[in-house]
Amino acid sequence: MSSLIDRLWYGKGRPLRFLAPLSWIYQAVAASRRRKAWEFRNEVVPVPVVVVGNITAGGTGKSPLTALLVTEFRAAGWRPVVLSRGYGGNSAQYPLLVDGHSDPAQAGDEPVMLARTTGVPVVVDPQRRRGAAWALKQGLGDILICDDGLQHYALPRDVEIAVFDGARGMGNGSVIPVGPLREPASRLSSVDFVVVNGGEFEAGSRIESFQGIEHPQIYTMALEPSSLTNLITGESRPLSDLEGQSVRAVAGIGNPGRFFDTLRGLGAVVEGVPFPDHHDFKAGDLEAENGQWIVMTAKDAVKCQGFASDNAWVFSVQARLAPEFIASLLARIRQRTEQIIS
Repeated sequence: MSSLIDRLWYGKGRPLRFLAPLSWIYQAVAASRRRKAWEFRNEVVPVPVVVVGNITAGGTGKSPLTALLVTEFRAAGWRPVVLSRGYGGNSAQYPLLVDGHSDPAQAGDEPVMLARTTGVPVVVDPQRRRGAAWALKQGLGDILICDDGLQHYALPRDVEIAVFDGARGMGNGSVIPVGPLREPASRLSSVDFVVVNGGEFEAGSRIESFQGIEHPQIYTMALEPSSLTNLITGESRPLSDLEGQSVRAVAGIGNPGRFFDTLRGLGAVVEGVPFPDHHDFKAGDLEAENGQWIVMTAKDAVKCQGFASDNAWVFSVQARLAPEFIASLLARIRQRTEQIIS
């Protein structure tokens, strides 16, 4: 299904243009939601709120960027809290406080992954404005980072960051279902930063435009391999051990091809097995031939720990951006904080 969507949305032309009436309806519903949320435009949350999201469907690298922001904010003296919708989770009640030991079936895979990798409180609530209020009432932190919340208009925000997959970009430039856009490209004029993950640009730099979109704050990001850890034993191995190693790479993420290509770039002999995003893994999904490693992302690993064998390895990445981006973001937050106080 993923490869089919890639051809229809990210290939040449617009083969689904006959679905344009549905695209118009989609845009009308989204616009209606924005207007209803506009009543909160003057509402002030007493701490800075940073929203990381995208205007395209699928994976773009939002969660690694969120993890990087947590690290940078902590280094600057803040106490971050991550807000998440918890897609794929099914909790009996919300808000839900998530840590590294939470059940992904209840909390969702990305919130558990973020809790494990960052060590900060993660609050899951489909109504992120309610989750934000609860987090502050509990005294969990003093800055909120909303992972994948650009279209969650009811949540007041101080900074918006839109993330793109640099290779895929905006696809055919059409709105769902004709193309991959959740919102028209004009939406980018109102965000504070645009981050381009990978593609043809030099990583960790500032650029003037992206696919015809001009914006004063466009930065490139790289997802760099950071670790290879055995899911069961916790053993760490150098990434160089992937050279020549036969790997069955399983991926229930938004863009599995990028994951497979990264492993191949490290010299692994890869059998790529894509699954739908947020796939509910079973033991049968992790079968491998003798001598073959199962390699997965940190996001998928949180769902497989209970039944994986000791040939399962977690491949982790970390985001890298220009120091100029971090400095500009922190300056923007300080400015907004002063406005809140005044």
